[in-house]
Amino acid sequence: MRTGKTAAVIGASMSGLLTAAALHEHYDEVVVLDRDDLPAEPGPRKGVPQGRQLHALLGKGLDTMDELLPGLGEELLAAGAVPFDVVRDIRFSMDGRELAKAPSGIVNFGISRTLLEHHVRRRVRALPRVELREATPARGPAFAGDRVAGVETGDADDVLPADLVVDASGRGSRSLTRLREHGYPEPERTTVRADLVYVTRRYRTRPGGTDPARVVVTPHPGNRRGGVVVHEEDGIFCLVLFGMLGTAPPLDDAGTKAYAAELGSPDIERLLAEGEPLDEPVAMRYPRSERHHMERLDRLPAGLLLTGDALCSFNPAYGQGMTVAAMEARALGELLGESGDDDDLPQRFYARAARIVEGAWQTATGGDLRFPEVEGARPPGFGLVNRYLDRLRRAATVDAALTRTLLEVSNLYAPPAALFAPRTGLRVLTARGLPGPA
Repeated sequence: MRTGKTAAVIGASMSGLLTAAALHEHYDEVVVLDRDDLPAEPGPRKGVPQGRQLHALLGKGLDTMDELLPGLGEELLAAGAVPFDVVRDIRFSMDGRELAKAPSGIVNFGISRTLLEHHVRRRVRALPRVELREATPARGPAFAGDRVAGVETGDADDVLPADLVVDASGRGSRSLTRLREHGYPEPERTTVRADLVYVTRRYRTRPGGTDPARVVVTPHPGNRRGGVVVHEEDGIFCLVLFGMLGTAPPLDDAGTKAYAAELGSPDIERLLAEGEPLDEPVAMRYPRSERHHMERLDRLPAGLLLTGDALCSFNPAYGQGMTVAAMEARALGELLGESGDDDDLPQRFYARAARIVEGAWQTATGGDLRFPEVEGARPPGFGLVNRYLDRLRRAATVDAALTRTLLEVSNLYAPPAALFAPRTGLRVLTARGLPGPA
């Protein structure tokens, strides 16, 4: 315990809440600042514009959240979250071909973002030494010499003193601007621009109708469209349609049905034909994935950390953001439990966070960079790697063990290197009866 010390977290996002859960055992006081009035019940809020969009909770994310907030998984199940095996229970189409299915034990949860955030927020609010301070905009970190002194919450003279400030305010973070204003170097930035547009709508099966299957249809070169159906709490089916590189799903019913028909998924078409819409479609645009390489800086102020989307934001189509945020929060808690100088905490945290981010970044951006039109630097050997992965995806249509390996990587249970392990490579190269290239 850092006796007499305060930690401040900017943003009561999922990242900010989980960070507070990691901090509360190490600081006398943890204050989470958010500009919104936080709802007492599950519901959307202005500071989370993506809150009405589809959010499936990856098994790795749930496991990590359960470590930070023990018993959370059981609580979510009791609240109606729907567990499913990602290999056995999903009709997963990659490159226009359905992957082989089998029980895997990789379990994800179907749950709305608003319900998930409500339960996490309620649990964090009940933690000792944690305060959620609502309707309190944070203007950014305040500095005192070569360290951070707290958070500016109003005028420049209105500062919440803190020994550690963690910025979990997302892509709109002001911390990098403040660092530059105080003479610190800007981190290198890597971007991959896929220009994603996605539209979410929720449905219920009409009386006598058939519940839709869980479906994932991924875009691939030559087809910029995709779609997902996930079961949520209260018998709700959430449909998201998305497009890349300027291809945008329509919002009207006729246009939506025509767009979905291009995906080749009878399950999605049946949901649109037979399901009862429960809300209006909501569109969201995500121009690019962006990574700030804080780990490469040799000069950082003591007492300031960036986490979650403020550090690295991923294409949401891959569903990895909340899981990476949870893993970063757990890593911070582990670092605080180790011996070491707190002034060196930023360097140690960014080094560990970079390893967490790297696997998810490779998976998400590697999928986007397959499209020749996507803006972003391709690593050496990218073409050769893609030819191997193309055969792996084709082999996974006849070999469920390869489906499991693919989904272990995309669900962050295994690093991308697992796709190239000798045993996997042998299965890929010796598979028979494969469909032709897409």
